[in-house]
Amino acid sequence: MRLTPKGGRDAIEGVEALADGRNVLKARVRAAPENGRANEALIALIASALRAPKSTVSIRAGATSRVKTVFVAGAPALYLDALAKLAPN
Repeated sequence: MRLTPKGGRDAIEGVEALADGRNVLKARVRAAPENGRANEALIALIASALRAPKSTVSIRAGATSRVKTVFVAGAPALYLDALAKLAPN
């Protein structure tokens, strides 16, 4: 996931190709990257998009980076439809 803090709105904007060839989900949040506020906003955004409790979403790597590894606990089948809508082919 690639996060843009202070992005003017909270939104997931599709898939972006990074310079190293990886594809990531692109998101922006209004919160500033201070005291973990942007990360908290990202967790809330993902939880809302997946219709999952915020407690199931966590940042596994990249807490201080724009590129993050996000983990969502639970059965993957619960989130497949929502993920397909977030990242259309």
